[in-house]
Amino acid sequence: MSNHTRIEVALKMKESGVIPVFYHPEINVCKQVLKACFDGGLRAFEFTNRGDFAHETFAELSKFAKADLPELALGAGSIIEPGTTSLYIQLGADFIVSPILNPEMAKICNRRKILWSPGCGSLSEISFAEELGAEIVKIFPGAQVGGYEFVKAVKGPMPWTNIMPTGGVAPDKENLEKWFKSGVYCVGMGSNLFPKEIIASGNYSWIKKKVAEIILLLKDIRKDN
Repeated sequence: MSNHTRIEVALKMKESGVIPVFYHPEINVCKQVLKACFDGGLRAFEFTNRGDFAHETFAELSKFAKADLPELALGAGSIIEPGTTSLYIQLGADFIVSPILNPEMAKICNRRKILWSPGCGSLSEISFAEELGAEIVKIFPGAQVGGYEFVKAVKGPMPWTNIMPTGGVAPDKENLEKWFKSGVYCVGMGSNLFPKEIIASGNYSWIKKKVAEIILLLKDIRKDN
């Protein structure tokens, strides 16, 4: 069962600004990365459904988060069908993120009052997702569908739309400034936040420090918008 309501999750995602997107087959690595992001100041985290037995890793991570990091909203991403949606909700996912727009997933999430963020690549898809109850829509791949200029164009006729781009987001001021000035609600960040060499060396203090730096950057960026 989820630990947070979908409204609480939406607020945590906005407050955090950056949603880490991460997968690793080893549970101890996932726990360390999750804690580093939490200690750095983030309160929402997306575990991606990749690799064999990923749901088993998530189950252990979900138990860890509920026991040790109860303020954290832990979601599952890269979900593309209703069956897997139900599975991750049963394992305690606070939110579900998808690279595609699948209406059947909306029914399951709405029934359990779980925040659902589907992947969209056009104004029509975004509008349909909102009709299905999506509070935050994901644009994916962010850079390829038009980047921050696309976000700005969408926000013109649909200023109420909450957009989370994933793909093409980097942890530097110039990049983040362009995204947030275009009107994003929050951004998803994967490999740019978790370089392979950092994970391989177990340098989790680097992740904590980088997260803290990003949060300070976002404070400066947001106060001007």
